[in-house]
Amino acid sequence: MSWLLRVKDKFQAAHFLKGYKGKCEKVHGHTFQVEVQIEVRELDATGIGIDFTEIKAGLSAILPDHTLLNDVLPFNPSAENLARHFYRELKTRYPVTAVTVWESDEASASYREDR
Repeated sequence: MSWLLRVKDKFQAAHFLKGYKGKCEKVHGHTFQVEVQIEVRELDATGIGIDFTEIKAGLSAILPDHTLLNDVLPFNPSAENLARHFYRELKTRYPVTAVTVWESDEASASYREDR
């Protein structure tokens, strides 16, 4: 038996994609949305797996708000690479099963480890 906890947050940032041929090779910005999914197998005495407030604080702490992502990250900041990066950062603190990054309401990328 397990529970899946999901928390979302947003951040605004600019980026460009090196080596990409198209509009996204130029600097542009997004209001990114990030969702973290965490699996818990036990609840505490109050019926909580991990407090949403704690998860939100952990997620918020790693989001590079109001930055040029290319300047602060050592990789090409595609949605796919961002999802993997946030997954790895959060996995050090929580039992994360997936992270999804949306560049828009219509486009997202999710990262999870193969089971």
